[in-house]
Amino acid sequence: MAGVSAYQPSMLDLMAGPSASLQPLPGRLVRHTLTAGAWVDVFPGWVRGSDPVFETLLTEVDWRAERRAMYDGVVDVPRLLRWYGRGEALPHPLLTQARDQLSAHYEPELGEGFVTAGMCLYRDGRDSVAWHGDTLGRSSREDTMVAIVSFGSPRNLMLRPRAGGAESRRFPLGHGDLIVMGGSCQRTWEHAIPKTAKPVGPRISVQFRPINVA
Repeated sequence: MAGVSAYQPSMLDLMAGPSASLQPLPGRLVRHTLTAGAWVDVFPGWVRGSDPVFETLLTEVDWRAERRAMYDGVVDVPRLLRWYGRGEALPHPLLTQARDQLSAHYEPELGEGFVTAGMCLYRDGRDSVAWHGDTLGRSSREDTMVAIVSFGSPRNLMLRPRAGGAESRRFPLGHGDLIVMGGSCQRTWEHAIPKTAKPVGPRISVQFRPINVA
């Protein structure tokens, strides 16, 4: 893909072999309790052998550049995007397995499963996402969850409380890592992927959400 740097496979993925697989979730997730009823679950290396998934997403997804109104003008969104709605086939079978496994694990707590998948391609360190919460739809008034699987070069996911009074949190996300933001996180905390001046390759974020959460 033009404008996207080459990705170097990780040593762990080279050892894992050519096929991708998911590790069991129970007992492996680490929950970080935030403030105001928010929490974050983290599972480094949830996806083993992530390289074939990453390559498929990088080369076969019909990534879309978007422009958005900001202040007095229209600017390019600093990342490429693709949204998969309810019932739409995902571009790699492991992502379907991931969505199903996440739904099975979290449905007792969430009360429903994950149904949509948003994807972002950060082409290099200049691509980013500004501070925000996923507060379109029900998440503006209800507790919910957003599960993110990261592929490619490591980037930092930053979180900060909307009301202040607590320190920001930094979660480095690497190849195959899982992070789940739950409880009141979308309403009471904001998250961002900041730009970086360090030389980094492309990263793809896959965000699984319940219906009517964006």
